Amino acid sequence: MSGFKVMRAIRVSQFGEPSVLKLCADVKVPQPGSGQVLIRVHACGVNPVETYIRAGTYARKPPLPYTPGTDVAGVVESIGDGVTAVKAGDRVFTTSTLSGGYAEFAVAADESVYKLPDSLDFSQGAAIGIPYFTAYRALVHKAHVKAGETVLVHGASGGVGLATCQLARMLGLRVMGTAGTQQGMELAAKNGAHLVFNHREEDYIGKIMDATEGQGVDVIVEMLSNINLNHDLQMLTFGGRVTIVGSRGSIEMNPRDTMAKESSIIGVSLFSATPAERKECAALLFAGMETGRLRPIVGEEYRLDQAAQAHRDIIQSRGATGKMVLTM
Repeated sequence: MSGFKVMRAIRVSQFGEPSVLKLCADVKVPQPGSGQVLIRVHACGVNPVETYIRAGTYARKPPLPYTPGTDVAGVVESIGDGVTAVKAGDRVFTTSTLSGGYAEFAVAADESVYKLPDSLDFSQGAAIGIPYFTAYRALVHKAHVKAGETVLVHGASGGVGLATCQLARMLGLRVMGTAGTQQGMELAAKNGAHLVFNHREEDYIGKIMDATEGQGVDVIVEMLSNINLNHDLQMLTFGGRVTIVGSRGSIEMNPRDTMAKESSIIGVSLFSATPAERKECAALLFAGMETGRLRPIVGEEYRLDQAAQAHRDIIQSRGATGKMVLTM
């Protein structure tokens, strides 16, 4: 433990606005139990779902007080009994933590800890977990994509969106994306999208349909379904699928829009993935990153004491450009 007994960490003692994220300097460093790994955190990803949990609007609420964060990257400090996949000193990233990732140290179950490819730095490592595992789950486990199909990534310039574009291109799909800024459109185009459309333009749906010669798209990966779902259903081809990755509220829709095309609306929850599904995903992602075909794009970086500002920005931003990350 190198003499460490306490650490800096973000703590949430009540649900509410970003201001409830408090930096504490006297948090006890957690100890790894059997099958657990203690990681010295160098960077931690910031995800929209963490803002919903903090606000108390998410279906799953952690007991208070808690430390947010799942996607950490760092170096293994120590391991508990029975851990064999990693050892002290290994560079690693996680898909979840047990103690929370907005901290200088975090404990994670060994099954959620993976070696970080040497070609990636820690900020990039913190951009892998939820974005790439969610992209794989949406495309492969839920939409069951096949090479040659057309996928529309709605919100292609954010962390999950860019991961989806890269992965879809690697899987042999025709990739279309949407973004709200010119910078975001260019970023999506550089990361796998064959065509990119500005979803702030009134006629963008018509342009997408023209690009498919009126046939529509096979799969839509949707980051903001409370705004886009009704339009998505109009853009699908027969047997098309919409996978719901993100939503910030409710929406009124007509179920008949799914009937004529026998289309499907499929929810995506990484929390529901089985260990076997995670292992399958990790194997493909590691191969893609090792060869350079998958490369996490880091957006804004914040210090740990700027966590509240990061939570404000991730919701209020008019156009994401990569994965938001906290650094220690």
